[in-house]
Amino acid sequence: MGSAKYTELGAFLRSRRGRIRPADVGLPAGPRRRVPGLRRDEVAQLAGASVDYYNELERGAGSQPSEQMIAALARALRLTADERDYLYHLAGRPVPVPGGAASHVHPGMLDLLQRMPSTPAQVITDLHVTLVQNPLAVALLGDHSGFRGTRASFLHRWFTEPEARQLYPEADHATQSRAFVADLRAAAARRDAKDTEAASMIRALLHASPEFAALWADHDVAFRREDRKRIRHPVLGLLEVNCLNLFSEDGRQRLLWFTPALGTDSADLLDLLAVLGTQDVVDPAP
Repeated sequence: MGSAKYTELGAFLRSRRGRIRPADVGLPAGPRRRVPGLRRDEVAQLAGASVDYYNELERGAGSQPSEQMIAALARALRLTADERDYLYHLAGRPVPVPGGAASHVHPGMLDLLQRMPSTPAQVITDLHVTLVQNPLAVALLGDHSGFRGTRASFLHRWFTEPEARQLYPEADHATQSRAFVADLRAAAARRDAKDTEAASMIRALLHASPEFAALWADHDVAFRREDRKRIRHPVLGLLEVNCLNLFSEDGRQRLLWFTPALGTDSADLLDLLAVLGTQDVVDPAP
């Protein structure tokens, strides 16, 4: 990289790394630490980067980081929205528009997610774009981190890609479709009148999906605050869970977590998720 901005990028990463305690991000402190904050290898681990690559970034060298890597570093370092935007500026990348897969995750929601290691949990946008998942959510629902563009929204994939519906039993599809449409209408109404993201998604779905168009014409409106769902897992079979939601103050983000439904064997099945690994989903487009 080599420019003054990249030198400042490295210094900024070092400064943010130094202010975070390992316990803040769910890492053990260890008996002997020579730095007050996180080590470089710990930041690399949290961001899903190689240690060598992260070392190069802090040195102000190497290649220009991608938008996805900047988003991952912002989450790993618990940056505020202003700090995240500054990091994009230093890296010479445009700040992503709200709602996309690289959207900034509210630090408070990240903290709560980190404190739920034994429960499948994830943070999504109001348009059902998955921003971050814990390992158990990946094991239960599949890894949604690789989807880009309109496909980043699970709601969009639900109405345009039959493979997305494999997550739920066919008998539940109609109920899920109606709930998705009512939730989208509520989310779109809550957004600013000048917002184009939700309106663009609605127009695209009206054109692409007769099912969506028919449900949209019913004018149902209701946020999905809690659900009882049946989820199909390729190994464990059918799990019945409660899906609970915590909304951010502006309603743009939601923390979802899944608990076993009472009166079922889903508690034992959820305990097996960490052993079995990830759910298979349709391959993300490049």
